[in-house]
Amino acid sequence: MEEVKLIGTWPSPFSSRVIWALKLKGIPYEYIEEDLSNKSPMLLQYNPLHKKIPVLVHGGKPIYESAVILQYIEDVWPQNPLLPNDPHERAVARFWVQFAENKVPCIWRLFRTTGGEEQEKVNKESMEMLRALEEHGLRDKKFFGGDKIGIAEIAYGQVAHWLEMIEDLVGVKLIEAHTFPYLHAWTKNFNQVPLIKENLPDYGEMLMYFKRARDNFLTSRGPGM
Repeated sequence: MEEVKLIGTWPSPFSSRVIWALKLKGIPYEYIEEDLSNKSPMLLQYNPLHKKIPVLVHGGKPIYESAVILQYIEDVWPQNPLLPNDPHERAVARFWVQFAENKVPCIWRLFRTTGGEEQEKVNKESMEMLRALEEHGLRDKKFFGGDKIGIAEIAYGQVAHWLEMIEDLVGVKLIEAHTFPYLHAWTKNFNQVPLIKENLPDYGEMLMYFKRARDNFLTSRGPGM
C-alpha cells in the first residue's frame, strides 16, 4: 500500500474531516501537525497555490480541499463506504456536502461578530442554514443517510462540535432541543460514534485556542469596524 500522509492542524474541523474518513475506512496514515504561523516547506511544496491545510499526500501525490479529499478517499478505498450504493441517494449525499461548503461558513462569520446588526444578520443566516438541515436533511432520521454515518455527517462535523464552542464564545445559543429536535439529536448521535468520539479535539483546549484567535482578530479589527 502506498504511503498516506495528512498535513493538518489539530483545531481545524477540516483536518478532522479527513481524519474521521481515514479512521472510518481503516486506512493507516502518518499525521503531520502544521504550524500555520510558520508554514513548513512540506506544506508549501504540496500546496503551493493556497498554502492551506488539510493536504492528503498519497504515494507522493497531494490532494487538497477537504471536500475533495473526502471524495478521493471514497474513490480510492471503497471499503466501509461513506456513500450509499443507490445512485439517487449518492447524489443526495453529495448535495448535502456541497450545501455544507456553501452555507456552513456562516457560523465562522458569527465567530467574528461582537453584537449589533452584524451579529443579528449572521445569526439569522445561521438559523436558516440549521433549519434547512432540520427540515430537509434530517427530519426524523438518525443520520443524513438513515441509520449509518456517512459523508454528509463528516461534512457537518463542525456543526456538531465546533458550533457549540462558537456559541459559548459569542454568547448565543442556536441548536436547542426545542427549536431543532432532530438536529440536536443528530449532534449527540454523531459525537457518540466511537471513531468520531475518539478523534474529536479536546473541547477545553479548543475553547482556549479559539478564544485567543477571536480576541486577536477583534483587536486587529479595531473599534467601530
